[in-house]
Amino acid sequence: MENGTKREGLGKLNVSSSLQVEQPLPKSKLWKIIMVASIAAGVQFGWALQLSLLTPYVQLLGIPHKYASFIWLCGPISGMIVQPVVGYYSDNCSSRFGRRRPFIAAGAALVTIAVFLIGFAADLGHASGDPLEKGSKPRAIAVFVVGFWILDVANNMLQGPCRALLADLSGGKSGRMRTANAFFSFFMAVGNILGYAAGSYSKLYKVFPFSKTQACDIYCANLKSCFFIAIFLLLSLTTLALSFVRESELPEKEEQEIDEKLAGAGKSKVPFFGEIFGALKDLPRPMWILLLVTCLNWIAWFPFFLYDTDWMAKEVYGGKVGDGRLYDLGVRAGALGLLLQSVVLGFMSLGVEFLGKKIGGAKRLWGILNFVLATCLAMTIVVTKMAEKSRQHHAGTGLLMAPTPGVKIGALTLFALLGIPLAVTFSIPFALASIFSSNAGSGQGLSLGVLNLAIVVPQMLVSIVGGPWDALFGGGNLPGFVVGAVAAAASGVLALTLLPSPPADAKPAVAMGGFH
Repeated sequence: MENGTKREGLGKLNVSSSLQVEQPLPKSKLWKIIMVASIAAGVQFGWALQLSLLTPYVQLLGIPHKYASFIWLCGPISGMIVQPVVGYYSDNCSSRFGRRRPFIAAGAALVTIAVFLIGFAADLGHASGDPLEKGSKPRAIAVFVVGFWILDVANNMLQGPCRALLADLSGGKSGRMRTANAFFSFFMAVGNILGYAAGSYSKLYKVFPFSKTQACDIYCANLKSCFFIAIFLLLSLTTLALSFVRESELPEKEEQEIDEKLAGAGKSKVPFFGEIFGALKDLPRPMWILLLVTCLNWIAWFPFFLYDTDWMAKEVYGGKVGDGRLYDLGVRAGALGLLLQSVVLGFMSLGVEFLGKKIGGAKRLWGILNFVLATCLAMTIVVTKMAEKSRQHHAGTGLLMAPTPGVKIGALTLFALLGIPLAVTFSIPFALASIFSSNAGSGQGLSLGVLNLAIVVPQMLVSIVGGPWDALFGGGNLPGFVVGAVAAAASGVLALTLLPSPPADAKPAVAMGGFH
């Protein structure tokens, strides 16, 4: 899944076994690459809102905690199905508007429809007969689920063609591709920061006063307002890019080379998924170990991705779904934590290669930081217990007060520290997959497609099992985090002991992305 996450699923890394001298990227083409890459900011803005606000929102609509994770199944499913299908048809599209641009435009239009359905789910549900009182709102839930799945499909529909268009504009030149991916990653970070900042601001609804209605309280109105901004940002960036960057402007030689590659690929009679499962049979041992380590790594990450803001609201702040006060404050604090995490992630992603050299290799860095991930997830228990022991009630009203500054700082510090192992998760697995596939003579795209299975399958597993697992232990978020800590530690052990070290002369170029 080119993932929020789908939180584009993840960033890709390119490996070049030989150095080539390339001409500098012309300024006229550079700004076109920047315009196309900027679409990532609009897409990631929406993903950031999904990751920080939607799990609490679905519980406000009346979906129990143990079933909330099922909704997130769409991300990995659409990442596994939609992206390959859209990629195949965009490669072979003969529209007069170009190969990629029709899919990018359609994806942006679907995002607009989906966001409207999600933001107005409570209002549409009430208009259809849902009660205003607290409790389950089945019609609003139905509207929300339809909108949410459309949103995930649309975002996956957008990101693949955007990356493909960047590749087309780069003409297959590795240096230009690194530049294009660097800009794409930069704008993803910008979108993350803007999205989490908007999600953490509790009075955004005042900018759109009509967003608060009888059926839509302040939390719902803030979410609706955030999505208004997301629509404006995405449509503005997409319109500018598609208006000024035309695929017909590709240099004739580069366009001819691309068409020849597509013509060769079009002769293959084997479907994409047939190639994926066929490749599994011939995987070398290092790739199988890499898939296992990656699978455990994502079993560790995904429970936190699903329930990070919910944990902050319930376990840290002591709020309850629908209480309208502490729970909302906790969700905003969680969004602030994700904002801090994104900043650390951005800086850390620039230092992954340097740290790998200092520590003794990529696999050692990944293994060590998996133990950091395990420690941080285990520390959520400590922070939760500290919050429970320091609970205070207001002397006059008797209402439960927000946690002490020390507890808040501890929780926010955990969020920020998790940005360090997250940067490695978004880079090193793809670097190793590229290196191992190059050594085995396999195709880069196919090897990364196989690696994606080790990401989306754990996400689907956690989405199905996570909620019921937490319910077995009282309905909190800590049981899932504990499983994540164990999985992270196991991933670290396997990375340090079984995962082969890549050749010393392999120098992958890192392009960090986000999960969906």
